[in-house]
Amino acid sequence: MKSPLHGRWDVTILRPGQPAPTWFELEEGPEGWSGRFVGVVGSARPIAKIETADTCLRFSLPRQYEWFDHDLEFAGELVDGVLYGTTVEDRSTPWVAHRAPDLPKPSTGGWGDPIDLLADGLEGWMPRPGSLESKWTMEGGSLVNPETGADLVTLAHFRDFRLEAEYSYPAGANSGIYLRGRYEIQVLDDHGSRPHVGSSGGVYGFHAPRTNPIHPAGERNLAVISLLGRHVEIDLNGIRVVEGEIPGITGGALDSAEGAPGPIFLQGDHGPVTYHRLTLTPWVLRH
Repeated sequence: MKSPLHGRWDVTILRPGQPAPTWFELEEGPEGWSGRFVGVVGSARPIAKIETADTCLRFSLPRQYEWFDHDLEFAGELVDGVLYGTTVEDRSTPWVAHRAPDLPKPSTGGWGDPIDLLADGLEGWMPRPGSLESKWTMEGGSLVNPETGADLVTLAHFRDFRLEAEYSYPAGANSGIYLRGRYEIQVLDDHGSRPHVGSSGGVYGFHAPRTNPIHPAGERNLAVISLLGRHVEIDLNGIRVVEGEIPGITGGALDSAEGAPGPIFLQGDHGPVTYHRLTLTPWVLRH
C-alpha cells in the first residue's frame, strides 16, 4: 500500500495578504520517492530530495525564478487528509495543500452556444488584482495590449469549454492564455524553432507541442483549445499540437483550486499582443 503522501497536491502558500498558488506531485516507487514541483512562477521541475516519515514530509529543490538566493525547502504533516507545513522564502511562511481532484472528462452533455468574449469590449474583463497598470484597449474590435502591463481576466468563470483564439504580435513577443486561470497555453514569437515545453501552443512546463506551426511575427495565428476535465486538445493553425492530461497548475496561476471553474486570463506583463477573436463555447451538461 502506498503512503498517503503519494499523489498530486494543490498548494497555497499563505503569504500575508497575498496567498500564492503552487503544486507538487510525489511518487513513491520501488527505489524511493521522486516528484516534481511548480512554483508561483516558472515551469514544472523535478524535486531534488524528498524525505518522509509516516505522515511527515520534507523536500527541497533549487530555485528557478524565485527572488531569494537559497534552495526551496518545504516541510509538512498530513492531518485528516490535508497537508500543513512551512516553507522558507524571505521568512518562514505557512502553506496548506489539498489533494488534487481527478477531474474526469464529462460523460454526458454537449457543446452549448458560443460566447464572444470581446463582444462587450472590456466590460467583461478586469485587470489581475495586484498586477501592473493595465494597458489593454479595444481597437477595431480587437483586444490590444500595446506594451507591458497588467494581466487581464474575465469576470465570468468556466469549467469545460472550447476556446478559439485568433492573435498576432510583434517580433520578440511573449504572452499566454490561461485556462480556468490555472493552465497556461504559451503564446510566443518562436517561428522556426524546435518544439519544447515552453513553445507556442504548448502547456507551459508540461506538454511540448508535437510540431511548431506558429506563423512569423506580425501574422495572425489561430489556436483552438478544448478543455474537458483535465483533458486538453490544442490545434494551432489547423494542426493538432497537444493532446493529453494537464497534471496540475502552471506557474503564474491565479489559484490552485483545480476543482472549481475559473476565468480566462491573458498575460499582459510579458509584452505586446493583440487578440483579434476570442470565442468560448461551453460544454453544457444535459439531464
